[in-house]
Amino acid sequence: MRHVRLPAEWEPQDGVLLTWPHGRGDFADSLAEVEPVFVDLARHLAARERVLIACFDPDHRAHVADRLLAAGVDLEAVSLFNVPSNDVWVRDHGPITVYRDDRPRLLDFVFNGWGGKYPAELDDAVPARLYEQGAFGQAELIRVPLVLEGGSIESDGAGTLLTTRSCLLHPGRNPGLDAAALERHLCEWLGAERVLWLAHGRLEGDDTDGHIDTLARFCDAGTIAHVVCEDPNDPHFEPLARMQAELAALRTPDGRPYRLVPLPLPAPIRDADGRRLPATHANFLIINGAVLVPVYGDPTDRVALKRLAGCFPGRELVAVPC
Repeated sequence: MRHVRLPAEWEPQDGVLLTWPHGRGDFADSLAEVEPVFVDLARHLAARERVLIACFDPDHRAHVADRLLAAGVDLEAVSLFNVPSNDVWVRDHGPITVYRDDRPRLLDFVFNGWGGKYPAELDDAVPARLYEQGAFGQAELIRVPLVLEGGSIESDGAGTLLTTRSCLLHPGRNPGLDAAALERHLCEWLGAERVLWLAHGRLEGDDTDGHIDTLARFCDAGTIAHVVCEDPNDPHFEPLARMQAELAALRTPDGRPYRLVPLPLPAPIRDADGRRLPATHANFLIINGAVLVPVYGDPTDRVALKRLAGCFPGRELVAVPC
């Protein structure tokens, strides 16, 4: 039987994929604020590994190239592709890399706009269109008839997956599949040997139904960084306390409790309509030699950066304004 393994995010990477913001997505009215952040992301990434960028069309591609060139980004490390998209959330609509018989293989799961909440036809086609343009070299791309977003699963690289019931069991994703059926699929496609389900924890304003990458993250095979709320009057206080208790009850494959690293929730940030936004320091990205950490101009930024630095010795902690 062939062995399938979903690597951990801290393992060596060939590159990172970005879907660049454009005037037809969520950030249409705030491109002047958002695009410099993406330029900064590309600069940090290109200094350490390849950067693949999905651009909406040839004009957008030329615009992105001009922005990167003006910012001094190493274009030798960047590959630009013409791939239309609905929006930028590539961790969810991009392919998921697994190793099968120690060879990389890209899995193209169905992306349906987080359970049908948003248009997603273009996003769902991004992996196939990139593949057609040779973005992934010799790696094989396999279409998987299952709705799954990259942000909904965490891997320790050794067969353990961490996820949430609220997301994976949401009726808008795979209706008719219960937890046992989903575990069989996760075993088949991702090589999961066990799945750790969290029943508590979700952020207000979160359209993903509780993605694990906003709540609790593996930092190594024995360490989980997780969001906590320190204000008893905040509606997040009780759900996140319950999630912390669930995490404390989990055990590694050899029976040890995980080392838990709390990341304090920033003070409420709201949009123009007063809707609270799901600000979290847990939504970091581990890359070769560094960790890109979202920050919000809040006192909790410093605390989160310090605690995450202790989780990733030898890696630079890079604050990304979010």
